[in-house]
Amino acid sequence: MSSKTTTATTPQNENSLGSSIILFALMMVLFFAALYSLSFLTLSNPWPMAVCLGLFALAFWIPQTITGRSDSAGEF
Repeated sequence: MSSKTTTATTPQNENSLGSSIILFALMMVLFFAALYSLSFLTLSNPWPMAVCLGLFALAFWIPQTITGRSDSAGEF
């Protein structure tokens, strides 16, 4: 039996605190803009719902694909 000590290191491609806060703020702006667009929704005008779905999808798609953190499950 060998006793090896391992230390947890952060990956080199991990975002800094400042960029993480900026990304979070931008995605929350997209999310709240999607919710705000629903205030213009009427039965005769379906476009606010289309805008809501688009902004809502972007608020979840951008962090998972463009920032590259969707494949971080095997980093242990």
